[in-house]
Amino acid sequence: MTPQQHSGDAQAATPDEPAAVAARYAQRVDDGRYDPLKPDVLLARQERERALVALLRRHAPRPLRELDVLEVGCGHGDNLLELMRLGADPVRLVGNELLPDRCAAARRRLPAALRLIEGDAMAAPLPEAGFDIVFQSTVFTSLLDDDFQHRLAARMWQWVRPGGGVLWYDFAFDNPRNTHVRGVPVSRIRALFPAATIDVRRLTLAPPLGRRAAALHPALWRALNAMPWLRTHRLAWIAKPLSPR
Repeated sequence: MTPQQHSGDAQAATPDEPAAVAARYAQRVDDGRYDPLKPDVLLARQERERALVALLRRHAPRPLRELDVLEVGCGHGDNLLELMRLGADPVRLVGNELLPDRCAAARRRLPAALRLIEGDAMAAPLPEAGFDIVFQSTVFTSLLDDDFQHRLAARMWQWVRPGGGVLWYDFAFDNPRNTHVRGVPVSRIRALFPAATIDVRRLTLAPPLGRRAAALHPALWRALNAMPWLRTHRLAWIAKPLSPR
């Protein structure tokens, strides 16, 4: 599947996309490639954190400790832990996770003050305009149903307060080795959030290349990552205007 096939691809559509996502995740095997102690994983995380801090400094309406933040698809809680390390108040953080085992793992790792909601984000009891930031990391790349993508993006947009934004990190390109995911190009992000102003940057050395480069020497990873066309992900701030357009 190519990025251009986002619209009207009946073959990709499914009547219950959350259930389909859960079934696809159940087929995944943890082979350790995302172990945070691996050099390539550490280098990519450090790069993303620096870029995240730069976006927040540029666009966040107030200091992070004063912001209400929701993460859709929080997984095991890694991003929420990162936000707390950067100064976010756990009382003002909410995580949503579709998969029960991942939600349970996040609960074990995160402070009790942080609210976790298990299940389909579309059914989550969340207030409209209740958050300064709604964060998603590699969620949309797992959604193969175009209509569900649009509906989830619309809900996320409703949850964001005017003057806040959607924080986005996801694959930009298809993975020919994994038909369970597809890339989300910038044109698709703009289609999902047509009323937004988007600040986007390209990150993350292609993981297969990054693993081989970092195994030889971190300097090689950094040299290859200096070439933007070898980076496979987008980090974006999708700003919601203070007044409707």
